[in-house]
Amino acid sequence: MARFTRTRADVTAQLAPSAPARAPRPHHRLPASAVTAVLLVILILSALASLSLGASGLRPWEIWARELTLSERAILIDIRLPRLALGLLVGAGLAMSGALMQGLFRNPLADPGLVGVGAGAGLGAVGAIVLGSLLPLGLQAALGPHLVPLSAFLGGWVAVLILHRVAHLRGQTSIATLLLAGIVLGALAGALTGILIFLADDAQLRDLTFWGLGSLAGASWTKVFAAAPIILAGMALTPFLAHGLDAMALGEAVARHLGQPVERIKRAAILAVAAMTGAAVAVSGGIGFLGIVVPHILRLAIGPGHRLLLPLSALFGAALLVGADTIARLVVAPAELPIGIIMALIGAPVFLWILLARRADLEV
Repeated sequence: MARFTRTRADVTAQLAPSAPARAPRPHHRLPASAVTAVLLVILILSALASLSLGASGLRPWEIWARELTLSERAILIDIRLPRLALGLLVGAGLAMSGALMQGLFRNPLADPGLVGVGAGAGLGAVGAIVLGSLLPLGLQAALGPHLVPLSAFLGGWVAVLILHRVAHLRGQTSIATLLLAGIVLGALAGALTGILIFLADDAQLRDLTFWGLGSLAGASWTKVFAAAPIILAGMALTPFLAHGLDAMALGEAVARHLGQPVERIKRAAILAVAAMTGAAVAVSGGIGFLGIVVPHILRLAIGPGHRLLLPLSALFGAALLVGADTIARLVVAPAELPIGIIMALIGAPVFLWILLARRADLEV
């Protein structure tokens, strides 16, 4: 009996934790209605600032207080308004793509660049800038300023087709294979881009640098009308994926038992990300941090449910990019900084602050 008592005590000591388990800090969620109202206010203020501020000498109050001259009307309608529209589309598309990727990979640090769409689009754009002069003169004249955006879009879609071919086997798409293939494809596209940059002359290098950092300087109604149907189509697809992504957060097997068409959800999510990211990169260049920071902040604020996370990511991304573009136009006026620099200066400190504030929750 003594031996049994001693053994039971030993087992109890082994099973007992050496120190009290630390309970995770509670996450204080904000009401979704309040977050939506705040984001709408920020978006409206950012849009008004984008339309009112600039290096043209047109004062903000004059836009709304008096009749504009023909030149001022041209500045407002042909320059600032399409730039605002393009910023709204690109910001919403990239942020929603980030939310989709994080839900698909079940990782809050996932980014649209993981699937290689951005790398493929970048390779297409760089190829158009460096090798565009080798095309027949008739084709160059026909494409004109649309050569680079079109090449970027085609490059992104080729990357998606390759990834789908590699990751799709026996009727299923492997997320792990997709991730690894995206990394490999991104590295290959980066190497080919490096070769093209090595072959570029000084003028082309300047264009490549500015395009690679992202900019809305070349915004036009033509670009807006070209990108809008693709980005809006990808955004229209996302509400039908919200419930399935929530179920997949519990694991693919659980999602299948809940009746979710997991393979169709994965293919539709990849297609939506490819459409939105490819079109955005094609018209604005490479703009980083938006797809990571925006969904991550909203997930901390309102929770992980995709029914609210996806549309609010689009709203927040549009407001943030338009605001960043306004800062890029004003900080060194009459010149302007690439918007990618502004986004990095905004996004990196904010994301670092989030990591420091939540690092206790990330410890394992």
